[in-house]
Amino acid sequence: MTPQRYAYGPGPDQWAELYLPKLPRQAGVAVVVHGGYWRSAYDAGLGAPLAHDLAGHGVAAWNLEYRRMGNGGGWPETFLDVAAGIDALVPAAADHGLDLARVVIVGHSAGGQLAVWAAGRAAFPATAVGAGPAVAVCGVVSQSGLLNLARAQELGLSNNAVTALLGPDVSRADPLAAVPLPVPVYAVHAENDDDVPASQSHSYVDAAVAAGGKAEFIPVPGDHFSLIDPAGNAWAVCRELVLGLLARA
Repeated sequence: MTPQRYAYGPGPDQWAELYLPKLPRQAGVAVVVHGGYWRSAYDAGLGAPLAHDLAGHGVAAWNLEYRRMGNGGGWPETFLDVAAGIDALVPAAADHGLDLARVVIVGHSAGGQLAVWAAGRAAFPATAVGAGPAVAVCGVVSQSGLLNLARAQELGLSNNAVTALLGPDVSRADPLAAVPLPVPVYAVHAENDDDVPASQSHSYVDAAVAAGGKAEFIPVPGDHFSLIDPAGNAWAVCRELVLGLLARA
């Protein structure tokens, strides 16, 4: 299938691509947010196979690109882009009759952090994105997400990527600083992940549940990149979680 590109800003990395399934399709939209420790070396090509697979399973998928460190991203630009990129579903929905009452985000690694941030961005302190979102999110599937930025900063993960992104104050975008979210969060984590420690997902889920939120830790076999292999079992678990969230919304 050939996706349709929508620009949400003037920059070369401010766009999303819509993958439409054949009719009839399941209600709702899945937003795919790629990872790469927020760095420009990694792009939406990582999310394209997942968006294609979701469309093959009857779901309209929105593969989101955004500015990253090295090509104009950082704080607040990366976050402004993610917010604007999700809100850009509004014109796409008008063009294709999409149901924006059911929008789920699936994000890998740094994309998991961005997904959780986007799902509850109004709850985060010192948000840079102003008024509430045009598109509400009804659930998140985080794939080995960086969900405890304070601890990731302490560990200096990926050559101090968190500090490079946010500076010393990570609370403005740390998922752990805004628990509980008003939507379910599934923290899927690869059992042999050497890039993002499983404690990033465990600690988030523990805090969210203790605060009265709905969150669940789900271990899956494989390494960090098994989660974005559309032929693998780890991705199949994530896909079923996305489909379930859309069905229940």
